[in-house]
Amino acid sequence: MPEQFNELFDQWAASYDDTVHGNDEEYRDVFKNYETILDAIVQRSHGFVVEFGVGTGNLTKKLIDNGLEVVGIEPSTNMRKIAQYKLPDAIIQKGNFLSFPSQEKKIDSIVSSYAFHHLTDEEKEQAIRHYREILNNGGKIVFGDTIFENDAAREAIYLQAKNNNYHRLAEDLNTEFYTTIPKMKQILENNGFTSSFEQMNDFVWIMEARLVD
Repeated sequence: MPEQFNELFDQWAASYDDTVHGNDEEYRDVFKNYETILDAIVQRSHGFVVEFGVGTGNLTKKLIDNGLEVVGIEPSTNMRKIAQYKLPDAIIQKGNFLSFPSQEKKIDSIVSSYAFHHLTDEEKEQAIRHYREILNNGGKIVFGDTIFENDAAREAIYLQAKNNNYHRLAEDLNTEFYTTIPKMKQILENNGFTSSFEQMNDFVWIMEARLVD
């Protein structure tokens, strides 16, 4: 998992909540329906939950408030500090999608918001392969993240960002590892998961993948 993202999120930590709540024009459409997206992830989760990419703890709080047992995993030091300050009783550990502390029991739900795209497609498959081993029978993965219906849809969004002079967003779309639904479905199927996708805005879909018994 590229280390430059840790530095990016350390720098972004202080203003992250402002961004996700619509105060950055370039990213307003990316985070459109933000609270609804988090709520949808919570509604699809159950049992013992591991959350990757905790950030400032917004999804973590909703999971806990919904009565779920949660362990959070976050690579950014500054993000972890903010999340722990907001949620002093939460368990938030250092780690990432590919390298994280072992849990004492099988996991029922693996969740994340706005983070899985930091992995290449090869790393995504490596992660999914590992999650199959640590999930309970019938366990699930629920991710809310930017993903595209196909390569043409990704290119159209990139060109739209450029035409709007959203230079930071265009750079992100050009350099980060946003995948497509067909590629993600194939990765999941290869590793014994059935999957469904629900579009939440022009960028973000909820991916729900259930481990076949």
